[in-house]
Formats: sequence, structure tokens, C-alpha cells
Amino acid sequence: MSQPDLLKEKLQDAPHKPGVYIHKDRLGGVIYVGKARDLRKRISNYFSPSRKMKADRKTRALIETIADFDYHIVRNEQEALLLESKLIKQYRPRYNIVFRDDKRFKMVKVSLDSPCPKFQVTRIKKADGAKYFGPFAHSGALHDTLTYFNNKFGLRTCRAVNPGEKDYKHCNADVIRNCSAPCIGKISAEDYKARVQEVCDLFSGKEKRSFIKEIEGEMQAAAADMDFERAGKLRDVMENFKKTLTPTRQFKNTLDLPSTVQPADDLSELSDLLGLEAPPRVMECFDISNVSSTHIVASMVRFTDGKPDNNKYRRYRIRTVEGQDDFASMAEVVRRRYSRLLQEGAKRAKEIGIEESQELPADLAKRVNAGLPDLIIVDGGKGQLSSAVRELQRLGLYDHPIIGLAKKHEEVFFYGESDPILIPHDKGALKLLQRIRDEAHRFANNYNELLLRKRIKESILDDCPTVSPKRKELLLKKFGSVLRIKKATAEQIAEISGISLKGAQGILAWLKES
Repeated sequence: MSQPDLLKEKLQDAPHKPGVYIHKDRLGGVIYVGKARDLRKRISNYFSPSRKMKADRKTRALIETIADFDYHIVRNEQEALLLESKLIKQYRPRYNIVFRDDKRFKMVKVSLDSPCPKFQVTRIKKADGAKYFGPFAHSGALHDTLTYFNNKFGLRTCRAVNPGEKDYKHCNADVIRNCSAPCIGKISAEDYKARVQEVCDLFSGKEKRSFIKEIEGEMQAAAADMDFERAGKLRDVMENFKKTLTPTRQFKNTLDLPSTVQPADDLSELSDLLGLEAPPRVMECFDISNVSSTHIVASMVRFTDGKPDNNKYRRYRIRTVEGQDDFASMAEVVRRRYSRLLQEGAKRAKEIGIEESQELPADLAKRVNAGLPDLIIVDGGKGQLSSAVRELQRLGLYDHPIIGLAKKHEEVFFYGESDPILIPHDKGALKLLQRIRDEAHRFANNYNELLLRKRIKESILDDCPTVSPKRKELLLKKFGSVLRIKKATAEQIAEISGISLKGAQGILAWLKES
């Protein structure tokens, strides 16, 4: 039986149910992941002659590459959306565009150990002791539901970690009856946490039926009183709540599919393409992140056996570079990283009784220098690579394997060679390099955002009567620090949207007096 006939026969077994389908090429690699309300109808579209004739070039190329498909049945569209996102992130199919980044579905977080807990929306689940609900497929419905809960139960939404009298003076939530004001004792801590627990029960689904019944009763009563506006709002509340809490499963072990992520094979392939003596079991990648000239940070992430080694990640604040200079910043972080490793190696050698001048046996040298990676990767082209190599040479690491990975065309650069290597995009070796580079980029950006939030939070600008939290954020984002704001002219400050020249002069006058 021919391949098209086999696909048609397999298609007859596909059910008319919601789910996720996976297209594979002749080697069994995942090339596309999609979701469908009706699996059989959706998959059959790919094998329709009219679909191929009307499709664009990308879709035609996909259809011509399909050699097999699999599908996974789910209970509803929300589950299909969540599973589709998970599989795309896992397999990174070449024909998918959405969901390939590190963006995730939203969850609700609450720290019950906090003196005054509040509910927050987040995309990242951390091991911080907080309680998490989700992920939720409908972002808009989630935000509307959380807003309703906060208002109904009088929960705080202010930014302060532990609000007090000072925060209350600048807050209007209690005035408009959206908050029960636990920060000044208008409600006891026990009563407030009982309200928080009620919302936790709702998000966990424990009180779902009773809540919907309560809202339906209020809606019917409002309609009977001819208050159709309130009845309409309650209807929206109920629909948003149902959307938010539509039952979905957590897909930890998803499908038994041949993964396109095969670390051992990818490492072996990378070794051959780069001409290394052996597969690079340990790799370290560096990235520089600039938000402003005062927020220059770097990240170093380590992969062991082709997988992230999170405990070995490092982040750096650039100390010696003025302004935005990626080359000098890369040189500094490479110098700091490997001078430290060499110092630690020399210390270990001394502890086991071998002087630096003595030549170490090969096996002992390997133990002493165990911290050095097999391959160093810098995010960037020739400039970043040259800066990193010069620092390695100053440290005596003349022949250590190092490459630069330029993002625009995914070019791999070697030091001293003008022409880069272009690794085909379907190669696992390139995907491995992309994974470690993207992880370094994510880690650096997260650190930059952390520092920016910290500076915004801890600022004397909080006491300036004409500076709102939004203006403070814009000022610190542009100038980086209060000291730089003091040195700026009123005209420079007035360039910020929402600040007039007179207002800028007032800010400078207040800062000089403070």
C-alpha cells in the first residue's frame, strides 16, 4: 500500500472530537503541531487537492513534507490550546510560528504566608512557597474574573509588599469601597485571610457550582427589578468565570512521539560540524543585555550533556564599562568568569600538594580544571568573539574552543576566519546552539528587569509630590538613577511624555533640596 493510501486509511480512524494533531516528516521528526475542534475534518483539509492549490508557498511546502501524522484527543478547546502550546515549545516544529518563544499561559499566584496576601497574575511558576492556580487559556476572562473577586471580597491590589499607614494615604481603593483596608486594621488579619481563602477555593473549583448559582440568583433578581444593566454585568461575570475555570488537565507526559530534541545526537553532530575532538559535553554561553547605559548586565548559562544545568547559571553586573559597549562588556564578563575558574583550579591543585610550576599528569589536570567548559559560545558576531578570545588568551587559554553565534542569520563564527559557517536550519546541532543562546538571552533579560524593578521600588522619588509611580518609572528608565536625574537639565527631563518644562524644573528643585 502506498504512503498516501496509508494516510487516508489512518485518517478514517481519526475521531470527530477536539484535540491536537502532529504532522511528521519521513524521518519521524515533528514538523507541525496544530489544534482542532474536529480532528478528522481539520486533518483531512491537508490532504484535499483544492487546499494545496489555494495554499501559500509555506503551506504547500508543509503539505508536501507530511509523511505521517498523530493526534491526541482532549476534552475541550481550552485543553487543546494548552497542549498545542506545550508541544510546540517541546518540539519547536519548523512550520510553527506562534508559541515558539518562552511566553506561557497566565496563572494566578498568592502568597498565603504574607501578612496581607494579594492575588497576582504571572506566567512563571517558581518554587517560592506561593500557591498557584492555572494555567488559564482565556487571558481576558481571567483578568475580568480576578478584578471581580478583588472588588467583591475587598482584597488589596496595591503594589506594596506589606502596606501600612503611609501607603494608605496615597490609596483610593478603600474610598471607592474596592478594598477592606487590612493595612490600617479596618478588617482583622484573620477575617482578611478568610476572604483570601474563599477566592482560593473558587479558583481551585471547590465552590464553582455554588458561586454560579449565587450569580444566577442575583442576575434574575436584577432582571426582575428591571435593572438590566446590572443583570448584563452579572451575566458577563458568570460567563468569564465559566471560561476561566473550564476544566483542563496538566500535560506532564504528553505524547509518545520521537522527539526532535536528541541531545546526544545533536552534540555529536555539532562536534563534527565544528571540527571538535569530541562532543562538547559541557557548554557555556554568554549574553549581554542593555536597557540603558546604567543597566548593563550579562548572563552565563551552562548546558551539560545538551541540557540546561540551572545550578551553574551565573549573572553579572558590568562594572568597568561606561555606556553601551557590547564588545567591552563581553570582554569583562569572560575575563571575570574564567579568571575565577582558573584561580579555583590553582587552589585545588595546591590543596592536593601540587605546585603551579609542576606539570600535572593528564588525568589530574582534568580533575583540577574540571570547571572549564568544552565549548564557549558568545551571543554575537566577530566583534564579541574577538573581545572574548583576547581575554581568554590573556588568561593563557590560547586554544580553548570558542565560537560566536550571530542571531540575524544564525551564522557561526570562528576567531581569525572571515567566513562563517551556516548550519542548515533542520540540523539538531543548530537547534541545540539556538536553545542555549535563547536561554542565555532570557536569563540576562530577567536579571535586567529585576534590577530595574528594584531601582524603581527603592527611590527617594517616592516622596516627591509631583512624581507619580508612572513618572518615576519613566525617569529611572531614561536616566538610570536619581544622581543622573539631578545632573540632567530641565529640558532633558521634559522630553519624557507627561512632564512639562515647569514640572521638570520643579522636580530638579525638589531633588536639590532633598
